[in-house]
Amino acid sequence: MSVFKFDPAKKGLRKTLREYEELALRFIWSVGEEGSGSGKTWDVVNRQLGSGNSISRASIIFFLNRMVEQGVLDFRDATGKGGHHRIYFPILNEREYRKYVLKTIVQSMLRDFPEETKEALKEIL
Repeated sequence: MSVFKFDPAKKGLRKTLREYEELALRFIWSVGEEGSGSGKTWDVVNRQLGSGNSISRASIIFFLNRMVEQGVLDFRDATGKGGHHRIYFPILNEREYRKYVLKTIVQSMLRDFPEETKEALKEIL
């Protein structure tokens, strides 16, 4: 199952993603099926973070692989300069990702607090 932290005080995708993770995911969504390797994704994210803020390539790789494990992204193997590498591409678009996050949270709450979750959902809806 998925592993992410949920911070209700944050807005949008930042509720579950760090800034660099959101930038990386948005970049992969923008390139679509063409996909991108970790190096290019890392370069794009660091340019968008701006001076004084940078993230390691290893952090990008760990994040992209976590998204693969969660079924948000997939990859194909490619060969090139330096040997084999992964080209990541989206399985879920942004809307589907948001739905995935919501379903994961609600299912977790239903498992641990079934009655309270059902009551709260009825009150909200």
